[in-house]
Amino acid sequence: MDRIQVNLLCFIFSVAFIVVFSGCSDEITGEEAETPPNIVFILADDMGYSDIGAYGSEIQTPNLDRLAENGIRFTQMHNTSKCFPSRAVLLTGIYAQQSDMHEQPGAFQNAVMFGEVLKRAGYRTLFVGKHHSTDNPYDWGFDHYRGLRDGAANYFNPGEQRPTDPGPPAQKEWAYPRTFVFDDSLAAPFTPPEDYYSTDTWTNWAIELLNKNEGEDKPFLLYLSYQAPHDPLQAPEESVEKYEGVYEKGYEAIAQARYERQRNMGLLDERYPRSEPTHRSWESLSDSAKADQVRRMQVYAGMIDRMDQNIGRLINYIKEQGEWENTLFMFASDNGASAEVVEIGAGQIGSITRWASLKEDWANVANTPFRNFKNYSHEGGTATPFIVHWPKVVTEGGRIDHSLTHFIDLMPTFVDVSGGQYPKEYKNMQIHPMEGVSLLPIFLGDSISRNEPLYYNWNEGSAIQTERWKLVRWGNDWELYDMTNDRTETTNLIEEHPDIAKKLKQQWQDWAVEVGIGEKIETK
Repeated sequence: MDRIQVNLLCFIFSVAFIVVFSGCSDEITGEEAETPPNIVFILADDMGYSDIGAYGSEIQTPNLDRLAENGIRFTQMHNTSKCFPSRAVLLTGIYAQQSDMHEQPGAFQNAVMFGEVLKRAGYRTLFVGKHHSTDNPYDWGFDHYRGLRDGAANYFNPGEQRPTDPGPPAQKEWAYPRTFVFDDSLAAPFTPPEDYYSTDTWTNWAIELLNKNEGEDKPFLLYLSYQAPHDPLQAPEESVEKYEGVYEKGYEAIAQARYERQRNMGLLDERYPRSEPTHRSWESLSDSAKADQVRRMQVYAGMIDRMDQNIGRLINYIKEQGEWENTLFMFASDNGASAEVVEIGAGQIGSITRWASLKEDWANVANTPFRNFKNYSHEGGTATPFIVHWPKVVTEGGRIDHSLTHFIDLMPTFVDVSGGQYPKEYKNMQIHPMEGVSLLPIFLGDSISRNEPLYYNWNEGSAIQTERWKLVRWGNDWELYDMTNDRTETTNLIEEHPDIAKKLKQQWQDWAVEVGIGEKIETK
């Protein structure tokens, strides 16, 4: 047994308050080993793989970049390609099909959320932000929940028009009113004070909840789930103005610069050839079309910039409380950038009265170097930045990890680092066993072993992924990629390896039957 394995065993037992070994490494011993870490998980919404500085972006994200410089960046973390199934997987550690969260954002079944698991392990459990379900997290193990129970809402005012609003807040009429939750109280509609901007206000709520029990002798879990940069594209004008003159150079110049930064910083290597661009030629656009596209991307950048500023506020608060060294801090996105088109209301893009979306061209840039978008089981839909920072454990900063990972791995990780127990029953329901593997060995400098492939299914997309192969479809036609040298899915090998494709397809179909969707899906 090598030194890293010894450290791993010592860590797991110590957070469970059982001293088994003596003489473990000085890295994790004594008082710090006896105190389970605080856990903070930040989730962005519809953010592309290359949209933060640490993953190649020109958007200013200094706080996330510092986390990456002193932590670990993962290149192969995956979600489900869609908002609510990804959030369900993150919360439960099982596939969305197993919790009945795979078709619409309804009620969870046969699952337990990490709020309950960590609460039983002695944590204060806090959830702020977007949930995207009909269940109230307050009833699922979170000591406090404040936020948007539904999908997307107006960033400046998700409720009724206020006297000072310049016009009616842009809303999706079919989904109005959106439900907000404050522990056991519901508000639909929720009309906030005039200084409300969701990214800012939700961070305020998070800090208020952390401060509420300051000094309590318990570690805390904070799940802060932003809506940014999901449409509507809305941001305070001072955040948008920072990006004047940046995007007039067009799609290709921005995308290529991002890819070059990804390669130069060592994030990506030759296994990640840039996929063929699908955006339009910038020169083919009229002046008015260019102006529209520039404005969309400026606002989108401002939204991400603003989110990073708020993450910095949260980090500063945790540091001021003396809790930073033993806080496990993580960041990811629920799916890739979206090509969906939404146009509601009037006025300037970015304002309270206009609901606009990023659209396909800039979404292709945002997902550099990958193909496709949110909703696809290709990497452009499922690959997310994933940053892990934990000063007392991740002592070698700037690490880049290429392990194949997925949101199903987060519940086992939380169980490991907290010393908690995952139940077999909850709310009078039998609970599915966790599907993933703990990432704690990676944090400690070791590797993980995955015995099962990763499975995907959402909308017209499906996939099965192993360390080497990925079989993926959109519609009826399957494609096969060798992920050892083509992680951007540029060369379809299904004709060259029909036996491998056949075997993987059968495995995926067996899984589909096992999780109860086999009869609903017919593919060639």
